[in-house]
Amino acid sequence: MDVRSSPRPEIARFLAERAALDAPPLASLDVATARANMLADSRELWGEVEPVAHIEDLRPFAADASLVIRSYRPTTKRHLPGLVFFHGGGWVIGSIETHDGLCRKLANAAECAVLSVDYRLAPEHPFPAAVRDAVDALAWVHRNAREVHVDPAKLSVAGDSAGGNLAAVAARHLARRGMRPASQVLVYPVCDGRTDSASYDVNADGCFLTREDMQWYFRHYTTSPADLLEPDLAPIRAGDLSGLPPAYIATCELDPLRDDGTRYAGRLRDAGVPVTLDDWGGMIHGFILMRTVTPAADELCDRMVEFLRAGWGSETPGRPSVTDG
Repeated sequence: MDVRSSPRPEIARFLAERAALDAPPLASLDVATARANMLADSRELWGEVEPVAHIEDLRPFAADASLVIRSYRPTTKRHLPGLVFFHGGGWVIGSIETHDGLCRKLANAAECAVLSVDYRLAPEHPFPAAVRDAVDALAWVHRNAREVHVDPAKLSVAGDSAGGNLAAVAARHLARRGMRPASQVLVYPVCDGRTDSASYDVNADGCFLTREDMQWYFRHYTTSPADLLEPDLAPIRAGDLSGLPPAYIATCELDPLRDDGTRYAGRLRDAGVPVTLDDWGGMIHGFILMRTVTPAADELCDRMVEFLRAGWGSETPGRPSVTDG
């Protein structure tokens, strides 16, 4: 078995403080408690949120008023590039509220409209409900770009963790419909339904997200073991990844999902898709929401923005290479 590397000093302190709290593990919690805990944690770990010029909740489908897309705009003027964003939380416990601070920051820093999708959660709405919402929401924004004051030629998709999974799946669906996004940003995405990779083994416990946590999410998200191998849950298992938008993929050294992102980057490159793979040494899953813990949260946001803006200004965003964070 590989030996796990040491976390960055501020991450080590954070993990030690969390361990001292001796909180019950996620797998022992009911869903309502887990959701409340994530919302409280996200607010504490993010800190003060930025003001944004305009925030509006859109309800794109009259027949389904439950699907909300929250629009963040740094200005009320002119058409802007657009970023459709899917929040993380294992398809079970996250929300547009847990990622409110991040979406505000991205809108201001990238000077774009961020459209955060409040997709349906499991176990009330198991797989593939979230996928259907993600694809429908991205397609709706693409078709109605002018109405929501977004430049359709500069429309990208992003997400973290389970949201990165939905972003990857939705990007593939839209590309097959002739509505390929300009780029995709996948932050430590879930790319497979299996939990037996080397990174799962070496980071099974003690680094914030655990193998047991992921298995808890999968149990709530799926209704059959066969779901775990479906390309709409495990995008790495899709047969054809050619023609997909250029990708920025961030992975964390101390993350069970590290191999998911690395392997998916390899599949995309093999299919001819330009990929920037950014591996963050000494970092843990979820760190983009931890601005009060580590400066790396802002650094990752900056790299996302750099990639997005480069893509919106050229036909081939990103750089077809592998880099280390």
